[in-house]
Amino acid sequence: MRRDFFCKKKAMRQSKKEIHDRGIITNLLRTCHVGRLGTITAAGYPMVKPLNFAYSDGKIYFHTARKGEKIDDIMRDNRVCFEVDLPIALVKSDGSPCKAEYLYRSVIMLGRAHIVEAESERMHALKSLMEKYQPEGGYGEFVEEKLKMTGIVRIDIEEMTGKEDLGREKLCEAALDALESKIHLPVILRRI
Repeated sequence: MRRDFFCKKKAMRQSKKEIHDRGIITNLLRTCHVGRLGTITAAGYPMVKPLNFAYSDGKIYFHTARKGEKIDDIMRDNRVCFEVDLPIALVKSDGSPCKAEYLYRSVIMLGRAHIVEAESERMHALKSLMEKYQPEGGYGEFVEEKLKMTGIVRIDIEEMTGKEDLGREKLCEAALDALESKIHLPVILRRI
């Protein structure tokens, strides 16, 4: 993707922050380590929980206990929201608080959560999680007793929106450099 696509001057409305490149969204879902699951509790309140997840075959998978609040919420109403974000840079203010910025990419999904019972899909989800979090391998075989205690949930995505703010011009270049360099994010930037 050309840098000038991302580094346009920011004289645009908020809706212009939408990420249109599906490759960027897919990369975020494959590399972000923590996602946040939103469900509705029995009392009708929204509940957000951070969790590890894998994105595979256009679906979100995560593991959980077979009983508990997440499972109860999903069984009652399987409509969920799922969010991931990547903080890229904190831009320090140069004397005016209005000049401080936070550069990021994020994805928000709406969908339906399903408890996975089919053994082949359960194993696919668990292997996808291990490949994401321990890509070098060496994690051995799954223990049968643990598998019996482990719940697997699949989110079938119905809507997905990516959003980003990479800053303007030189800040955008610095943010893209940070992304490409694979350094620990977020970085601290100063206005140039």
